Amino acid sequence: MFGLRRKASDPPDTGPVLDLSGDRLRRAFADLAEAARPTGGIERYATALELKSSLFVEVLGQGAGDLTETEFLDLVAFMAPVRRRIGPVLAARGIEGLRAVIDPLLQGAGSVDQRLAAFIAAFAQDRAHRWVRDLGAEILHFTAPAKVPLMTRWLWDAGVGTGALREIWHADDVDAAKIPAADDMATFATLATEIEGFLATEGVFRDRIWYTDLLLAHVYAGYINDRGGQYLRNDFTIEGDPMLHTRRMLGLDAVDTETGRTRLRLIDGSAHDFGGSLADRLADLLAAGDLESGDPHANS
Repeated sequence: MFGLRRKASDPPDTGPVLDLSGDRLRRAFADLAEAARPTGGIERYATALELKSSLFVEVLGQGAGDLTETEFLDLVAFMAPVRRRIGPVLAARGIEGLRAVIDPLLQGAGSVDQRLAAFIAAFAQDRAHRWVRDLGAEILHFTAPAKVPLMTRWLWDAGVGTGALREIWHADDVDAAKIPAADDMATFATLATEIEGFLATEGVFRDRIWYTDLLLAHVYAGYINDRGGQYLRNDFTIEGDPMLHTRRMLGLDAVDTETGRTRLRLIDGSAHDFGGSLADRLADLLAAGDLESGDPHANS
């Protein structure tokens, strides 16, 4: 944890050991606070993530058995990698086909890892469908944030060795570091616990789940800004706003603030109109840009 390696006298491992850099985390957190300040502060973004989670709970909290197409599209609008690719899948499978794979993801037998693997396996196994992991990971996390950490590819993709985890790894040469961590529930849960512990030392006493998501998204946003390749540029167009990529990692760019329309395009090219009141509230929050930020260091 934070660049301190386990000693021989320490207790046996109960999970993966993540050797994180405290210096990198402190720099990233300071940069996040500064970058978020002009648009309401970190608390505004935490509020948006909490409202996003409320939307997922409202729609999927009892499973996907009654999920409508409009409700599904309301959720997809707040998932950046998914909304660009979901149209053909929805057209081919229909909402009935998607309900059939989402409900077992939420309520099926087996561990979180097993359910997510089964969900991914229900789609084509090619590069064009790598976004399916992000869809499943966001559904699991935002429907039950206290139980399931965020497990998207941008956090850690063990297959290609990229993600926010690498950017905060404790190593002299991060690019060359070998990170012995699987992209499974144990790793993501440990990562979330470590980041929440770091935030506690920084004086954050509430909303640490959402601050964790924001901090890790901002860490990877820095990677996109510095070294993003063609794949990243396709998903996260380069612009000057220091919070742009952070918002997009978490789907908080769902509304075009200039037009007021969602960024989710339907198969006919039109913009999706939100069908639920919570989705509308979240859209209003994201579009307003003037929400007063609270004090993240206040104990509650």
